[in-house]
Amino acid sequence: MRWTVLTLICCTWTAHGLIRIPLRRMLSVRTQLRASNRLEVFMRDHQPDVFNRRYAQCYPPGIPSLRLGKSSERLYNFMDAQYYGLISLGTPQQNFTVVFDTGSSDLWVPSSYCVSEACGMHHKFKAFESSTFNHDGRMFGIHYGKGHMLGIMGREILKIGPLTVQNQEFGESVYEPGFVFVMAKFDGVLGLAYPSLAEELGTPVFDSIMNQKSVDQPIFSFYLSKSKLPRDPGGELLLGGMDEALYSGPINWNPVTLKGYWQIKMSSIQVQGALTFCPHGCQAIIDTGTSLIIGPTRDILALQQLIGATPTSIGEYLIDCARLSSLPQVTIMLNGVEYVLTAESYVRREMMGDHEICFSGFQAEDLPSSTDPLWILGDVFLSDYYSIYDRGQDRVGFAKARHTRYTTLDAEMDR
Repeated sequence: MRWTVLTLICCTWTAHGLIRIPLRRMLSVRTQLRASNRLEVFMRDHQPDVFNRRYAQCYPPGIPSLRLGKSSERLYNFMDAQYYGLISLGTPQQNFTVVFDTGSSDLWVPSSYCVSEACGMHHKFKAFESSTFNHDGRMFGIHYGKGHMLGIMGREILKIGPLTVQNQEFGESVYEPGFVFVMAKFDGVLGLAYPSLAEELGTPVFDSIMNQKSVDQPIFSFYLSKSKLPRDPGGELLLGGMDEALYSGPINWNPVTLKGYWQIKMSSIQVQGALTFCPHGCQAIIDTGTSLIIGPTRDILALQQLIGATPTSIGEYLIDCARLSSLPQVTIMLNGVEYVLTAESYVRREMMGDHEICFSGFQAEDLPSSTDPLWILGDVFLSDYYSIYDRGQDRVGFAKARHTRYTTLDAEMDR
């Protein structure tokens, strides 16, 4: 009964035209590898694939048939992706689990013609079974560390919850490199960033939704749950607006500084008065496709020391779980507003057998930037703060997320 009621709440179209897409929180690839005692070997053998998430132009080598635009697809670090949702393509519908990713702009799923091991572990799109499929004829390439994903383009009917998108351009991958895709719980990716990141693959999904006037407002928003209970939803993607029941306090808006990623100005990051990073300002990408907060190596290494994190042989940082209550707060300043993260927010807790292990939610990576130093605010930040993406006014809003909604609902249903 619980799941039936939750499904009705998450998947209906409200009177205000707000479309709710439930998100699932699943085990990340990193967590699965650690639980099976394979993480250290994997990281040693595949390190370039794992850490080469570069937010820069990537041109797959040795593919003369590809007509690459000025901004082909970026690289992803899917080792830590946790929040996924369901979509369908074709007639009759073929279902897929995707990462709803504000750090990219393209939609792709595995093809029935895919020859990679990873495709054998996931749902594959069968174009020959759909009466509404239109072959595009173009090829696409997405560069991933040591290799690159290859695929073909098509157009199809896309369904996201109750919403139907006509003639949506998407990619069918025929080759997926790397072991990360074998372990991943998702089939594909649905990008929600600006069109400039999707020049090769065509019109992004949310642009199609706006063009077809399927939402009342050119806005979408994310609520990411902090609960790890199997019965609790992982959160929601809301198309067409925001839900005041999911956040408290005012929405604080930040103008987009570069229309590619959802990129904004970050004033500073401070560790409880001890040290301030990027005191003269940085750029920050708001990215639901990664769970971590990523920053320049020099700053992150100093921050790890301030929170008492110690490095491991595979680049992770461990924290003593017994010390969480005494760890300092980390404060992110955005457009004059302080966003405070406690240790309960920036420390990732995992069980290995009967033992709990705590890891830092900060990761070092020097990302190319033509202006200020570049940071990525992933789910460590976004699970504390409800995020709103406004294409009409090119701005991102944040408000304190409420994490009592589903708990209260469950209690009422159990009575």
